[in-house]
Amino acid sequence: MAGTQPADPITEAFESHRDRLRAVAHRMLGSHADAEDVVQEAWLRLSRQNTDTIDNLAGWLTTVVGRICLDVLRSGRTRPEVSFDDRLDRLPEFTVTLDDAPTPEDLVALGDSVGLALLTVLDSLRPDERLAFVLHDVFAVPFGEIGAILGKSADASKMLASRARRKIQAAQQPASAGRQQREVVQAFLAAARDGRFEQLLQVLHPDVKFTVHTPSGTFVTLGATEVATRARVAGGAARGHAAIVNGRPGVLSWSKDGSPLSLLAFTVTDGRITEITALVDPAELARMDLPSPV
Repeated sequence: MAGTQPADPITEAFESHRDRLRAVAHRMLGSHADAEDVVQEAWLRLSRQNTDTIDNLAGWLTTVVGRICLDVLRSGRTRPEVSFDDRLDRLPEFTVTLDDAPTPEDLVALGDSVGLALLTVLDSLRPDERLAFVLHDVFAVPFGEIGAILGKSADASKMLASRARRKIQAAQQPASAGRQQREVVQAFLAAARDGRFEQLLQVLHPDVKFTVHTPSGTFVTLGATEVATRARVAGGAARGHAAIVNGRPGVLSWSKDGSPLSLLAFTVTDGRITEITALVDPAELARMDLPSPV
């Protein structure tokens, strides 16, 4: 029987870097689809390159991916997949942690665990600031290499990363605000569970939007009175576990067999709930990387 043909060493080397390259591109662009396109383009460029001229393949590939991402950001061709409501087909994108797990602020501090909550802040950065911050603070790429991608000096790249870091820190909500938001959500859930209509109205914004994704479709309710009347869906989830959903307070509950039953995400502004998203579709929940029951 004929033996198996050995794999091409360049292909093997590229595949060993693929996950990291995809992670870099995703942190830069906020879209798995765009990240895959960038990685594929990097492979095509490598396949046309005389690899004997490459001393450091990892650095070369990071530079190529960084430059492609920079071009994409500058051209505005990105397809962000951060919205919970608008991109239901991308549910596995969502970062859900239990509320006794690290918060999104903690994840930012951990560097390589930056989640989708940060992508919203990154969108406010200039492309060169975003690249400098992501490559240095998340992936520990030296400023000299970042400067080569940007066509700037190492010191200029360091200044860009510092500027981006200050913008991100300024955009992060203080911990006290997060606690206040969770208190508002808990008050809503308790009132919904007990059927206390007046208390519900106190924590709902007059123009609140309640979106429920079910196996039979998506249903939207607008207005505090209407949402309070239909709040039993959320009230039943009050027995679940407090969670953080892309940086927003939420609730995750499970069935008796341990499968996810429902996921709620709340937006709280100035002490009132302005938006609620509920996912009660078992098939969609099963697609998500959700925490196990506690």
